[in-house]
Amino acid sequence: MRAQAQSKISKANNPIPTLLLLFLLTVSFIPINCFTNLQRGSSTLVFSLQSPPISRTGRIPQPKAATRPIGKATDSMESTEALKEVRDGYLVPLSVGSPSQVIHAYLDTGSDLTWVPCGNLTFDCIDCDDYRSLTIKPYGSFSPSRSSSSSRVACTSPLCMDLHSSDNPYDPCIITGCSLSSALNGNCARPCPSFAYTYGGGVAAGTLIKDTLRVHGDGGGGVGGDSIIFGCAGSTYHEPIGIAGFGKGLLSLPSQLGIFQKGFFSYCFLPFKYANNPNISSPLVIGDSAIASEEEGGGVQGGGILQFTPMLKSAMYPNYYYVGLEAVTVGNVTALDVPHSLRGFDFEGNGGMMVDSGTTYTHLPGPFYSELLSALRRLISYPRAVKHEQLMGFDLCYAVPAPNNRINADAGDEDLPTIAFHFLNNVSLILPRDSSFYAVAAPVNSTVVKCLLYQSMGNGDGYGPAGVLGSFQQQNVQVVYDLKRDRIGFQATECASVAIKQGLHKP
Repeated sequence: MRAQAQSKISKANNPIPTLLLLFLLTVSFIPINCFTNLQRGSSTLVFSLQSPPISRTGRIPQPKAATRPIGKATDSMESTEALKEVRDGYLVPLSVGSPSQVIHAYLDTGSDLTWVPCGNLTFDCIDCDDYRSLTIKPYGSFSPSRSSSSSRVACTSPLCMDLHSSDNPYDPCIITGCSLSSALNGNCARPCPSFAYTYGGGVAAGTLIKDTLRVHGDGGGGVGGDSIIFGCAGSTYHEPIGIAGFGKGLLSLPSQLGIFQKGFFSYCFLPFKYANNPNISSPLVIGDSAIASEEEGGGVQGGGILQFTPMLKSAMYPNYYYVGLEAVTVGNVTALDVPHSLRGFDFEGNGGMMVDSGTTYTHLPGPFYSELLSALRRLISYPRAVKHEQLMGFDLCYAVPAPNNRINADAGDEDLPTIAFHFLNNVSLILPRDSSFYAVAAPVNSTVVKCLLYQSMGNGDGYGPAGVLGSFQQQNVQVVYDLKRDRIGFQATECASVAIKQGLHKP
């Protein structure tokens, strides 16, 4: 789910002004230096996740309030691609249409629908000045009229019904104006109705189309299919960049491209300090190389130990990736017992911890989040940076020594406690300090302000995930999705080393 600071638990339950939705429905971002290393070995595709600069000041985003596959894969299901950071996520290059047009979209394991901005001149992003203020160019938009293979999806398509969350197969065609008789007989030739897909603070509105799509930048190769169904968004609100949906639903790319049958995909997110570096990218790996043989020690590229925790299944929200969180350790001395809601689901399928590359910061239930803040305050002796907390909306900021005004200086970090997550199956993940406390401003007088980049889920209403493991806390962690055995692996590692080994680094 795309969320910069607040968790988007449901794509359909976020209040959007009626007039805005009506406007969106009536209107039917930097060419990035993309380099890829397509490995044609045994069975692997490695992709380079792309991430444009966060801003010239280095400012990070502030808190703000199945049947498969459907598509027909056309080539080897093994690849590696380069992912790049934007200030609130990681981009994967998509080649869309015939001839191909390269679009960059967020890698989002919390969403199913893949959509791209449509119309080079007509695409309208409402209230996107925050992005336009950055010194970056657009990430690309798709022109269906320039693609000889593009077509609208029929209202009779199962994916049209899935998009509109309908249990009645006749609903989409009736909405378009078809007679009941034609709908019952399957003779309605009208296209799938327009959609408005909501995210925590944004909306994407458009139509469902079918076209050639490859998870790859340029130069051919990569994982792709000839009849992939995705959204063509003519207008959005707060959403200037498209989304590559890597969830578990019918509409997701893993479903349509047969990745679930292949069994594995993984990524290793570079930390934010690489965001302005065009010479290195985070790897997205699809295929056998996403995981090494457990019989050979369970390691993955980059060194260390890969530990697997079960992938929990929610009857209420089956399209998300869930794990069970049993405890959190602060500074190797303070162990916090987590609420039962984070360990598993209630009888309705609510609860669990969602692993979501589309949510920036990790979210925890309100009362438990307060316990975490209290434990950190007891262990940290640095002066609080209260003004920054008030200005930026973070809950815990400290003035930390930065000798010679070097923002990456290690001095002081050792006195900031580490945070470790303990998942089911005795899996422990000690997060890098920079994935918990991050410098939010340039150093001044040999001091830098670092803030805790976690968020509260609030008291909530008990629906949806109890917590979310966001992309910021997944930095310098190899995350492996083992879709054959329904488990997720975590391994703390230097993702820069992984990228270099994958050939995603320019000397």
